[in-house]
Formats: sequence, C-alpha cells, structure tokens
Amino acid sequence: MKSVRAFPVPPGAIALWFLGQSGFLVKSPGGTLLAIDPYLSDRINGMRDDLDTARQVPVPIDPETLAVDLYLCTHSHADHACPETIAATWRAGTPRFAGPPQALQVMEAAGVPREARTLAFPKGTIALGDLTITGTFAMPTDATDLNHMGFVVAVENGPRFYHTGDTAPSPLLRAASEHAPHVMAVCINGGYGNLSHFEAAELVRDIAPDVALPCHFDMFADNACPPHLFRASLTILGAPETYRLPAVGEPFVHTLTDRSTKDARP
Repeated sequence: MKSVRAFPVPPGAIALWFLGQSGFLVKSPGGTLLAIDPYLSDRINGMRDDLDTARQVPVPIDPETLAVDLYLCTHSHADHACPETIAATWRAGTPRFAGPPQALQVMEAAGVPREARTLAFPKGTIALGDLTITGTFAMPTDATDLNHMGFVVAVENGPRFYHTGDTAPSPLLRAASEHAPHVMAVCINGGYGNLSHFEAAELVRDIAPDVALPCHFDMFADNACPPHLFRASLTILGAPETYRLPAVGEPFVHTLTDRSTKDARP
C-alpha cells in the first residue's frame, strides 16, 4: 500500500493494480483510491469438498493495510464481497463502502456501520474527488444473488475504466458502450454461468475499448481459464491489439492520447 499511495498518476491518466480474480485498485491523478472486489483471503477454500477452490494467487496486499477512499463490490459472492477482506479494510480506515443490496448485507455482517454503506445500482452514480463511478448492468450467474452489477470509473478529463463484474451473457451488457470506456476488465472463465473467453471477446469487440484486461481466470484450479484463449478469441474477432495481461500487484497506467480520446455517447 505504501507503493500504491506513493505512485504518481499523471494528469489525464488512470492507474490500475490487478489483485487476482476480479480485484482491482484504481487511482486517479488527484490521488483518489478505489478498491473493486478485492479478494484477499482464502475463504472459498473448502466450501465444497468436490471442488479445488484453494487460493492459487498469493495475497498481494495485507487487507489490514487496505485503507481506500471507497470500497466497491459488484455482488455478494465471497470471492467478490469477501467478509474477511471487508472487515479488515474497515479496520484499516476505509470510510465508505458501496454495492448492490446483497453485497451491502455482507458488509453489514462484516461490521461496516450503516452510515458507511452506500447502495449502488445500474445507472446510479457516486462522485468522489476527481472520479465519478456509474453502475452498469450485469446478468446474474445463479439464483444465489440476483443483484449483480458492474462499474464504470471515470477520471475527470481522463480515461474511463469499465469493470464488468461477474456476468452471464446478455445483449444488455452492450449498454455499457454509452460510457465509451477506454479500459475494460472482463471476466473470461466461462465457469458457473460467467462469460466464456469468446463471449468476453465478443463483448470487447462490441464495446470497443482501447485496452481489454482479462480477469476472473486465475484464482481457483476448478474455475480457471488460460488467458491466452481470450487473446486468441480477440484475434479471431479482429481486436488483438486491445489485449493486455495484467500482472498481479503491478501498476498499469492508461493515459489519454489523440487516438484513444473518446467522448461519452448520449
């Protein structure tokens, strides 16, 4: 966290740190810091005797040090709204948490008080420093949580980052194109209802970001997908130049250029 806090983000840029699974840290030029779906425990391990769900990715940040300006959850599944991570982050000094209703219930059970919890929903916005966070549609992957969503994080006079969250296929996912995101993180694992690597590539092709980052492929042996298959699908669909493989714990910076500047569509 010391290196994240010290990392300088240039004007007109956004910095991202991949945390494994669907977890990201987001930092703005003004220093505003978000966490989206950080999974920094091994809670899923052993939840089913017939599946290998032991953590495969080392924890990149001690959650007891993860003090951010806003903690976002896309839904309530424990690898996205992790009770242990939420509780530790609250103890670390994070003042504000947001997510859809079932995720808020997880936050409440983890000890986050009501005044620190904010309801998030598709089309809803949260303004924070030089960032604006807008909820997007996501299709639930099973009946245990029917409140899935994604987020678009927009830097003032800078790039927009779209995080799909966990989602099943749906034509309504294309509605995120109205935000004209420059960077997109998309689930690719195809297991248990999520987008497959080819469905994820089709979504990237239709939304047309400058950069596509695969996620939700690396954490569990029995819910994995080699990310090169996503790269191959993008190649087949004519968008190979968008592919970037994020490295866990390493900063990824996207800066607006003449080529990548986009105006949000009405």
